[in-house]
Amino acid sequence: MRILELKNLFREEGYIYYRRNFSGEAVIEVPGTTLNAPIDFCIETDPLGVRSIELSVASNVNYPLLPLKKALAAYILEEDKEGRLP
Repeated sequence: MRILELKNLFREEGYIYYRRNFSGEAVIEVPGTTLNAPIDFCIETDPLGVRSIELSVASNVNYPLLPLKKALAAYILEEDKEGRLP
């Protein structure tokens, strides 16, 4: 399994500066096919600068959710670190 990209990302405006809410679609390559899964996630930064992610994936994805969420969280943190999220 490999995360290819995040498409149609939309950042929801909020008043709490240390929480950023996003919604969009993840393109995931699994053996034999490519999936498009709707996702919602929130990146929260604590006072020490450590980022944590709350992630929800559509339940109709035909792949185990635990490794999928782990790979998505790592991909999202890397994209945020590189400054590619809106």
